[in-house]
Amino acid sequence: MVRPGLRRLLLLTVAAATVAALAACGDGTASGGTGGGAGGAADKTIRIAYQAFPSGDLIVKNKHWLEDALPDYRITWTKFDSGASINTAFVAKSVDIAAIGSSPVARGLSAPLNIPYQVAFVLDVAGDNEALVVRDGSGISSVEGLRGKKVASPFASTSHYSLLAALAQAKVPESAVTVIDLEPQDILAAWTRGDIDAAYVWLPVLDDLKKNGKVLITSRELAAAGKPTLDLGVVSTAFVDAHPEAVDAWRKAEAKALTLIASDRDAAAAAVGAELNISPADAKNQLSQGVFLPPADLAGPEWLGVPGKVGGLAQNLVSAAEFLKSQQKIDAVPDLATIEKAIYNKGLPNALS
Repeated sequence: MVRPGLRRLLLLTVAAATVAALAACGDGTASGGTGGGAGGAADKTIRIAYQAFPSGDLIVKNKHWLEDALPDYRITWTKFDSGASINTAFVAKSVDIAAIGSSPVARGLSAPLNIPYQVAFVLDVAGDNEALVVRDGSGISSVEGLRGKKVASPFASTSHYSLLAALAQAKVPESAVTVIDLEPQDILAAWTRGDIDAAYVWLPVLDDLKKNGKVLITSRELAAAGKPTLDLGVVSTAFVDAHPEAVDAWRKAEAKALTLIASDRDAAAAAVGAELNISPADAKNQLSQGVFLPPADLAGPEWLGVPGKVGGLAQNLVSAAEFLKSQQKIDAVPDLATIEKAIYNKGLPNALS
């Protein structure tokens, strides 16, 4: 019999090899770009992994701000469906920069993955843009009512983390619920077919589910109860070391997007809507459900901090890892010093202005 820990490591190795092979063929993990480049000092290529949720990251992509700031770089954007697949791509060294949730980052920084990447930006704090929804007519009115039901969520994502937190808060053992691993679009298909009773997922699929479903709890409520989740910008350590000026340009572009969301929501919604193929009005509504921090706050004590004084984000990630360990989702919890080394705040706050 193969030990559980070894089995996970073997599966990860196979998945990493698959991603590496796809990248070598110029095929990408999903859609929207190709591989290429290894992040070396002489290789001016930036391979960005993005996800299709309303954020400043989509504004940067849509407006080509990074391409304008770094004309000497070849920049590719590849769409991924979840943080788990992005972690696999980092293991395969086929991604340099990514938008990824805090729960998969906590996993990535923990054993057995131990991914060498740095958290360099906070894209948003999950609010009402991630939620647990139950189908209308199911008769379920609370999380406690999910016992014996089928609930879908993308495994190793912030939504999965929040689902586990919601079940724990309601004192419902995970074993009492059939939790199914599905990517957002697969969740929508399963919901449409009637294959699942509930789902914890993010926008824009969340809005589709709410058309004939009821929200039981949101990530905003779980954050208030001590289980916050975030969407983060991470950069491979090799890329940070080789291209610090490019990382600064990327952070400036992301900060510019946060400023646009705060100052001109219509312009921000137009860019996000174009990327998500939805109307500006729908995009504006979806943006209103997230929590977007002022760029200057990212260098504050609650988030990234400044060189020599790492902010509270490090402890947030340790707490997430502790919860994942309690749920037997990771093998070990990294200590605070290890996580603090993975917070890239060099050059802050100047790199955000």
